[in-house]
Amino acid sequence: MKHLGLGSAYFILYFVAFYFLFFSPKGTRASYDYFKNRLGYNRLKSLRSVYRSYILFGQTIIDKVAIRTGARNKFTYEFDGVDLLKKMLAEEKGGVLISAHVGNFEIADYFFNEIDFKSQIHIVTTDQEHSEIKNYLESVSEPSRIKFILVKEDLSHIFEINSALRANGLVCFTGDRYLEGTRFLTEEFLGAEAKFPAGPFLLSSRLKVPVAFVYVMKESRKHYHLYTRLATAKSRDAQGLLENYKDSLTGMLKKYPYQWFNYFQFWNSK
Repeated sequence: MKHLGLGSAYFILYFVAFYFLFFSPKGTRASYDYFKNRLGYNRLKSLRSVYRSYILFGQTIIDKVAIRTGARNKFTYEFDGVDLLKKMLAEEKGGVLISAHVGNFEIADYFFNEIDFKSQIHIVTTDQEHSEIKNYLESVSEPSRIKFILVKEDLSHIFEINSALRANGLVCFTGDRYLEGTRFLTEEFLGAEAKFPAGPFLLSSRLKVPVAFVYVMKESRKHYHLYTRLATAKSRDAQGLLENYKDSLTGMLKKYPYQWFNYFQFWNSK
């Protein structure tokens, strides 16, 4: 990218995505199920859609690296609902953002730089990025203000979340990846029952802070669109919050069907 530009990386990606189409069977099967059984595409269109999804996923990773290494001004950004985020922070309680494995949320920090947010984003995650990749990216890129809160078995991450909120921070969860053996909630999603991780919804509904759904979607080669929607569920109503989230995510996927990057078996489909 440094010597040949963004297009060179995009070109190589066509071959990489083709490799994953055949040699990542679990991811391909899960994505194929989404296109064929949930969106109703025929077999050929579903297979082509899996390939297109892999390409878009790779592009979001390339874009993240490009933006972090100084090419931020080569991209354009569109805001939808930014006033809601400003209002959340004006209350000085902090806030919870619930996103999903769609689009490119990891570049949200650069959106917030555009509007001069002083608070930090804290992403709650179950795993850290591979250390060698993380160290390399940090050596060639601008530092990100995003911090990670690792989920721990002793639940000490709860204290880190509360500390971030007290500092008027934004704590972000992803609400669309259930791990086997963990607590879950169920909701009908795209025509079939699916399991969602219970933690983000149980915790968010009890924190007494504003909750919003946030997505950063790729709309063209160098243009991204940030969406913010406030949750309307009542306090301590985890199932109601999940229903809000499901409706919000369904709307995103109807508009951007190829940007569902959750390459795990989400529904109990054969």
